[in-house]
Amino acid sequence: MSVGRICSRDVHLADLHESVALAAMRMRNHQVGTLVVLDEQKRPIGIVTDRDLAVRVMAAGKDPHSCNVAEIMTRSPKTIREDAPIEEALNQMSQLGVRRMIVVDAEHRLTGIVSLDDVLSLLGEEISRIGRLLDHQAAPEPQAAKS
Repeated sequence: MSVGRICSRDVHLADLHESVALAAMRMRNHQVGTLVVLDEQKRPIGIVTDRDLAVRVMAAGKDPHSCNVAEIMTRSPKTIREDAPIEEALNQMSQLGVRRMIVVDAEHRLTGIVSLDDVLSLLGEEISRIGRLLDHQAAPEPQAAKS
């Protein structure tokens, strides 16, 4: 199965020049932990996570109202093509030590975001399907009525 089949297409964005405080409010309002920064062609050039806010702003003693997204985002974030297998996404996430990856099309334009939660949800559905199949196969054969 491809990454594009399970990724979330509802990706929230940030602007390079907006304040970190505004970005943090957007995360809170949309209940997300990640914002993606795009260039004019809709290609990802940065990513900001709630962890970035904690480590690069709060722990560093920066004022979230006076520093902007460009100062704290991760530049040139790793991406994965939407037609890549889920296993490839898991391998890359593991190697990079990340929980989320930006999903792009063949022209490297944003199409979604995939997270470990998306993969776990899929695995849960598959395990449940296998369980139902096993239950069905293990069900006793109906007995013929005695006359």
